[in-house]
Amino acid sequence: MIQIMGSGALGSLIGGLLQMAGKEVVFVARGKQLEALKDKLVITGLIEAELKVKAIEAPMDADLTFFTVKAYDTRSAGEVLSKVNPGIVCTLQNGIGVEKILREYFERVVRGVTSYGANLADYGKVVYAGKGVVYLPRQEDAKFVAKVLKDASFNVEIVEDMDFRVWAKAVVNSVINPLTAICKVPNGFVAENENLKKIAEKIAKEGEALMRKLGYEFNAVEEVFKVAKMTAKNKSSMLQDVLRGKRTEVDFINGAIVEKCKELGIDCPYNEMLWKLVKGIEDGIAIRDSNLSVADF
Repeated sequence: MIQIMGSGALGSLIGGLLQMAGKEVVFVARGKQLEALKDKLVITGLIEAELKVKAIEAPMDADLTFFTVKAYDTRSAGEVLSKVNPGIVCTLQNGIGVEKILREYFERVVRGVTSYGANLADYGKVVYAGKGVVYLPRQEDAKFVAKVLKDASFNVEIVEDMDFRVWAKAVVNSVINPLTAICKVPNGFVAENENLKKIAEKIAKEGEALMRKLGYEFNAVEEVFKVAKMTAKNKSSMLQDVLRGKRTEVDFINGAIVEKCKELGIDCPYNEMLWKLVKGIEDGIAIRDSNLSVADF
């Protein structure tokens, strides 16, 4: 049995596609998302489907658990999940540091990275915005995860450089996510608008310097604009959070980059500014919504 721990946009898409491939799937959710999924899961975009799914509030024993909660909920959700036997725990979350937290609770952790695009149009309704790749590390448990995903026609690649993939995605996200969240624009605008392009280049250069210090060659500017164009119509996860009045994952993206840069003696004023701006947006939301800090997985 396969479990989705965190049935938001990405989790719902993964679970829905797995169920459509004949897998037994349970979706762990809360609040309005839980109530909506108890009725049905609607997938639009690249495919059109309405599925009757099993949605539950508390996790259960499973052979494989896809861990797709928001990065800031990793510890609280990990504690809840540790009360059962989740099998292999495969995290496909954004951000830096989530795997380290999960390894405090579980022995069988697989750290994956994905470029599949999913937007939550409404509670229980996910937009399949783009078919990407799921990158998994070369380890024994990852073989089982890869087979499950491939059975459902996911594009999967086993790689030797997972740490690089994690940091590379964080660097790209550190540019696109906060800029789109602050300006409330789709990803493509970052590559189209001359004002944002100039800022994007500055942020990307900071990430590139960090990657170099970590021992990786990475053309961050080129990759940022490539991803922005490929996902031009997508709403970044950070923009989706801001539009829904939810907390963002900026602490685990720009915040983590700032902390790592400080540790390595690298200046990163653009990342620090974006981090504080998005935190300011969160503080503004918190003033209007006292429930901001409530975990939503």
